Amino acid sequence: MPLAEHLRELRDRLLKAVLAIVVGTVAAAFFYDQLLDFLTVPYFQAVETLEENGQDINEALTFSGIADPFTFALKISLVAGLVVSSPFWLYQIWAYIVPALHRNERRWTILFCAIAGPLFIIGFITGYLVLPKGIELLMGFTPDFASNFNALPDYLAFVLRILLVFSVAFEIPLFVVLLNAMGAVSGRQLASSRAWIILATFIFAAIATPSTDPLTMIVLALPMTLLFLIAEAIAHLVDRRRAKREAAEGLAVADDEMSEITVEHDLADDRPSDLDEPDDPRPAP
Repeated sequence: MPLAEHLRELRDRLLKAVLAIVVGTVAAAFFYDQLLDFLTVPYFQAVETLEENGQDINEALTFSGIADPFTFALKISLVAGLVVSSPFWLYQIWAYIVPALHRNERRWTILFCAIAGPLFIIGFITGYLVLPKGIELLMGFTPDFASNFNALPDYLAFVLRILLVFSVAFEIPLFVVLLNAMGAVSGRQLASSRAWIILATFIFAAIATPSTDPLTMIVLALPMTLLFLIAEAIAHLVDRRRAKREAAEGLAVADDEMSEITVEHDLADDRPSDLDEPDDPRPAP
């Protein structure tokens, strides 16, 4: 396709994706009350737990401006619209890219999408389940003489960050498997760096989670570590299958062994050519 056709195709795909997001946002606006309850349940669970433990905090979720309730409703509807319409606009991205992919690349991309979706959802659910504990710990530092008033937009940003961190973190082992499938990293390399990777996983969990409690860090780091070990095992299996296939095709060559092409080339150089003239046995005058 010429460049103009590519740009026209990109424009059409983007328009369809934006239209899907707008429709999803409008539809989500009708469920604003349910979405608001879903987002604030962890907060009220944390407050209830603190009160049961004897810590009475003067707390409240607040707005700081006249227009804040309206803009907050728009933000929640937009986020929900992005999530609801994600299958459609992701398909538009896929439909624009897929003509340029080879068959093998399409297969790996489809496999990636099939696994990435469930992992993202599992990470989202895990983050939502640990939210009450993280909020409880952070609000527990409030002194008795102080009140804890939280602006709803700031609270929404905090919740979305937790959910996004958990969702994306659960995708990292999948990228490890894809790198191994492309030959960029081997199972042996992953095994030799296992200790450092696990340490980096816990450091990432400690930095990425907004709350400072060790429970949230552990809840994020342990599943990531388990998923990495599974990815390492898959990498070893892929390496073995690749080695067997290359050996069967005669492609596996040791580091200290000459390839067949090199051997044939060297032997061809040693064979006399019909064009070479024999040496004259007679002595030179």
